[in-house]
Amino acid sequence: MEKIVIIGSGPAGYTAAVYAARANLKPLIISGNTIGGLLTQTSEVENFPGFPAGINGYELTMKMQEQAEKFGARLEIAVVEKLELSNGGVQKITLDNGSVIETQALIIATGATPRWLGLESEERLKNCGVSACATCDGAFFEDMKVVVAGGGDSAMEEALFLTKFASEVIVVHRRNELRASKIMADRAMANEKIRFVWNSQIVEILGDSEVSGIKVRNNADNSESVIECQGVFVALGHVPATGLVKDQIELDESGFIKLQGGTSLTNLAGVFAAGDCADPRYRQAITAAGAGCRAAIDAERYLG
Repeated sequence: MEKIVIIGSGPAGYTAAVYAARANLKPLIISGNTIGGLLTQTSEVENFPGFPAGINGYELTMKMQEQAEKFGARLEIAVVEKLELSNGGVQKITLDNGSVIETQALIIATGATPRWLGLESEERLKNCGVSACATCDGAFFEDMKVVVAGGGDSAMEEALFLTKFASEVIVVHRRNELRASKIMADRAMANEKIRFVWNSQIVEILGDSEVSGIKVRNNADNSESVIECQGVFVALGHVPATGLVKDQIELDESGFIKLQGGTSLTNLAGVFAAGDCADPRYRQAITAAGAGCRAAIDAERYLG
């Protein structure tokens, strides 16, 4: 029987492991599909405190892993296939290798993934001008022309943020009106740096080793045109990795785990959540790390 198990090895999972290990709880981390989480796919992280020159995302997560293991955390490279959760009882975890782990406390830090366009060129040019996070990467596009794909509140937030850096922000939306709330739509449409391409969708991102433009198709007449740009920000929302706990703990309408107030507590005693799987708003490495700290402290108090 484990005292505490952490599912997920991103900033939330590793930070929870550091705190739990320093409390002598000997936490077990289940890595998931990607050791280190999505941050490992970020080429340069410039907004994580303590690294004024920036740091490679993979290197940052490996440092987190090293720190957690230094204090006694254990990492198992496996994927969780099934969870059987209880309110205040034993939490049962079945791995893809067939083994079953039981634990007194469970921290879910499974993250979330961006919704992408699904283009081959998009996949090829990720981190080479294609991004899903303006807060993370916007500063790399000083005085450049960038494109934002999407028409909801998150797309307008991305577009408005990018005007701080880019010379022009072009919003490509498949409809002839925005899905965003009126206040967000009005702000974006009033910004002189933002222009809109309506009734259109991106069918290809152009460039060999870096983005040089996009090809868009007009949904009304099927005509195609090319827009030159140096960056493409896909703002179609995020999908939380919460399929394992669906119908077992409370989720919001978008599938993110609901937490009690400013804590990491779910509706089940002994089950905690941290990071992007429970954060529809911020989704930053630093906020995930802070949430991991919170979950470990909550779990320690629960066990005590």
